Formats: sequence, C-alpha cells, structure tokens
Amino acid sequence: MKVVAIVGSIRKNSYNLRVAKHVQQRYADQFEVEILDLAPLPMYNQDLELDAPQEVLDFKAKVKEADAVLWVTPEYNGTIPGVLGNAIDWLSRVEKVMNGKPSIIMGSSMGNLGSVKAQMHLRDILFAVGLNSPVLGGNEVYIGAVHEKFDAEGNLTDEATIAFIDGVIANFQEWMKKYI
Repeated sequence: MKVVAIVGSIRKNSYNLRVAKHVQQRYADQFEVEILDLAPLPMYNQDLELDAPQEVLDFKAKVKEADAVLWVTPEYNGTIPGVLGNAIDWLSRVEKVMNGKPSIIMGSSMGNLGSVKAQMHLRDILFAVGLNSPVLGGNEVYIGAVHEKFDAEGNLTDEATIAFIDGVIANFQEWMKKYI
C-alpha cells in the first residue's frame, strides 16, 4: 500500500511533520509513506488551474498514484492552516484526484486538545464536492502536549501515544482492504 502524507505545517521542526515521520518509519515494513512538501505549491489561482504550474501537477500526480492520504495537521486559529487549505484547493479542482481516495487524519498541538477543531474542519472539508474522500472514522489521533512526547532527535517517545497510534494504524490497514 502506498500512502502520501500531507502535513499542514511547512515549519522545519514541525511537530506534525515529526508525527508523519514517525508513521513513515514505524510502519515502513507494512506500507510506504511519502511525505509531500507543501512549500513549493503556489497559492491557488483559478486563472492558472487549467495550465497549472509543474509543482502543482507533480503534487496532484503523487496524490493520484497513492492508495490513501494521511493528513497530519496542526490547528491555527481554530481551524486548518492556510498552507493546507491551499493544497486542498489545488486537489479539488480540474482533475479531482481526491475523489473517492481514502483518508486518515492525525494532528498534534502543544495544547491539551491536539488539533481537535482543525481535524473536525478537515473532516468536513474532505466530504465536500470536489474531494469526496472517505475518512476512517472512530480513530481520531489528537496528540496534545506534543512537545513533551518527542525527544531532542525528533523521535516519539511517549509509550501510550505510540500504542494508541499502533491501534489506529492496524484499524486503518483493515479498513483499507475494501479500497485496494
């Protein structure tokens, strides 16, 4: 199974990027995860959508080729970050590569709620026309106080969080059997 991870933060030391890297490394023997970089994507512009820049075409091609999308998002102002919204705008237009593509959502924050509001908004967005992405339900991964759960090298060290993610990933793999 091939999964692309779309991280809603372009910060170099993003905790959400660390979460995506944890999934990529821990489950490498079970499925492939490619973490996509949102930084090169230009701002969505309807004037350009029929002749999109190469960065957009490459991004959409990787999503199209994947069996599923892992969304890992922080919460900015009670919702998803602008960089994530921009990526979604590109994905939802012209060739709608997300249509029917399964998704799983995770997220973290330094606060206690672990990006709950952003994930709720993202879930709603993924059901919108132009995306229509089935989302693994009942397996929400909200990592609160994330800054206390990684070591200095960027490794997730909190055993309860690791065990919880292990369970969610097992459920995700079982759920994906109906899509691949």
